[in-house]
Amino acid sequence: MKVITANRLTDGRVIYRTSDGQWSPHLAEAQPLENEAAENALAIAEGEFGIAVGPYLIDYTEGEPGGQKWRREGIRLAGPTAGTTRTLGAA
Repeated sequence: MKVITANRLTDGRVIYRTSDGQWSPHLAEAQPLENEAAENALAIAEGEFGIAVGPYLIDYTEGEPGGQKWRREGIRLAGPTAGTTRTLGAA
C-alpha cells in the first residue's frame, strides 16, 4: 500500500492525501492506495496548485510510513531532530 504525502504550501508542514481528495496533517487520515490507483491519484495531486508542494508516494504499513524511506518519513512526521533555536555569542 502507498499514501500520498506533501508539504503544505502555507507553512511547510507534512500533509497526507485523504480519501475525499483533501489534505490532512494526520497520517491516520491518509488514504491507502494500491500501486496503480496510487499513481493515478498522485498525478491528480501533482496537477493541483495552492495547497500542497511536492506530492509523492510513500509506502504505508498499518498506520506507519514503511519501506526504504521509513526513517526519512518518520523524521518528516515528527519534526526537526535538532533544536530550532540558536544563541549567538557576543560580538
